[in-house]
Amino acid sequence: MKKSVFRQWFVVLLSALVCWASVSIREAAAMDKGGGAPANDPADIEAITQLERQIGDAMVAGDTDKLNQIFADDWATIGASGKIVTKQSILNDFKSGKDKLLWYELGPVDTQVVGDAAVCHGSVKEKRIRDGKDVSGQSLWMDLLRKRAGKWVVVRSAGAGVK
Repeated sequence: MKKSVFRQWFVVLLSALVCWASVSIREAAAMDKGGGAPANDPADIEAITQLERQIGDAMVAGDTDKLNQIFADDWATIGASGKIVTKQSILNDFKSGKDKLLWYELGPVDTQVVGDAAVCHGSVKEKRIRDGKDVSGQSLWMDLLRKRAGKWVVVRSAGAGVK
């Protein structure tokens, strides 16, 4: 698949995921009618923002134990190749040195929370080596999170490079 076709496909997929998450959170908020956990609780938003920073910090440190705690066991995303990437595969890539994040700069982060579900998105600039190749740059990302056993974990992710 040509990169331009892949990028178009990925943008469509990312747009669909953003739309789905946005609609799902709005519907959950409408159905809640004040009976459940508050929407956009500042404590939850701060916890999620900190969690997003911890992801980058753990990747730079190669701390796969921390990444193991942050990503849910059922976490998945679609990699640049178009293949599904699982929690186990990303942990293996960092353990083996196949994926190395040298530094990152997180841009503004926006989080929407309703009950035990949240969508968080933002941008990041990073210096990254994958499979021995420099794949550094800027990208946009989005994470879908769930609060499980009182702790926020990332269950799905999506991202796209910015030219």
